[in-house]
Amino acid sequence: MINLITIDKKGQMKIQQMAFMLMAVTLFFLLVGMFVLVWSFSGLKESATALEEKNTMLLVTKLANSPEFSCGNAFGTGKINCIDADKTMALKDMSDEYSGFWGKDISNIEIRKIYPIDEEEIVCSVGNYPDCNVIKMYDKEIAGNYIWNFVSLCRKADYGEERGIDDKCEIAKVLVGYTQTE
Repeated sequence: MINLITIDKKGQMKIQQMAFMLMAVTLFFLLVGMFVLVWSFSGLKESATALEEKNTMLLVTKLANSPEFSCGNAFGTGKINCIDADKTMALKDMSDEYSGFWGKDISNIEIRKIYPIDEEEIVCSVGNYPDCNVIKMYDKEIAGNYIWNFVSLCRKADYGEERGIDDKCEIAKVLVGYTQTE
């Protein structure tokens, strides 16, 4: 009888050892799996930021050639990266209707005249146009990162009796501000 009890205890001991071993192996694989997940998702925020920046850069490039902004054939032949300032001023007051068109991460869109150089910044309105140098198309007043591109900013100008109405083009920058997702 004593031999049966010792054999039975050895069997229980082996079953307990096997149970602890299975738990240890399972815990080990769980830890390895968690490590792999953390390592694979570690660059996710950087890639999301890079994607937002790339999308904003594509928007900046696309804006100057979109029908809402482009010069089209109004200034002779069709120009690339040419913004019609008169169209832009007409669309400026309708920027809220276009907010879905710009994208949800876009916080600011402005066009800055950079040549000829003005001493002070004058934001364009209906009253002071064309004697201004910054057209704020869309402004949520949120700080963010900016992507920009050079464009020609053209408009029709009245040169008086000798030349009449003619084209006037200046160098400008289109700045698009975007907010980064946290």
